[in-house]
Amino acid sequence: MKIYGTYTSPFVRHCRIVLLQTKLDCEFIETTFAESAQLSPTKKVPMLIDGDLTLTDSSSIINYLRHKAGGNFLQDINDFDLFCCADTLLDTSVNIFLLSTLDNIQVTDSKYLQRQSERVLSGLEALNNLALSTELPLTDGLLRVACFLDWALYRKLIDISKLNNLTEFLALARTDSHFISTAPPGL
Repeated sequence: MKIYGTYTSPFVRHCRIVLLQTKLDCEFIETTFAESAQLSPTKKVPMLIDGDLTLTDSSSIINYLRHKAGGNFLQDINDFDLFCCADTLLDTSVNIFLLSTLDNIQVTDSKYLQRQSERVLSGLEALNNLALSTELPLTDGLLRVACFLDWALYRKLIDISKLNNLTEFLALARTDSHFISTAPPGL
């Protein structure tokens, strides 16, 4: 089994955490932005290859890995909704980040990006209003939230200093050995 990705991708990080948790044998192959466009039909990472099976989305990869190890992906409908919310905020933030860094299009330059930025802010406030976990291990919904927060802070896209529940939650996630060992370089 091989997984292609980058050490900075929050989507890949979630997969790497699941691999550590499940102790499945998998080779990690670091892939550049250009290489992922050639390797994956979706032109993104992660991508997992296990024999004849190729998966090109972190959600299907995590689901596959959890089931392959005899576990379950997403505990219930609330965890699923939390995962989807974090995924939306993550996708939105990645688009804002890439448009800014690759094309030099800033949020202030585009009404669409202004709406996307507002989506991230309102999503953060909604997450902050939830009763997030105060103990480990984290569910996949909570792991997705933690990967999003850590990545968005790493890329300097958000400020959660006034969002006490999210700040406390991320501090908890940062005590998990698997979360620590998969942190982006320099974090």
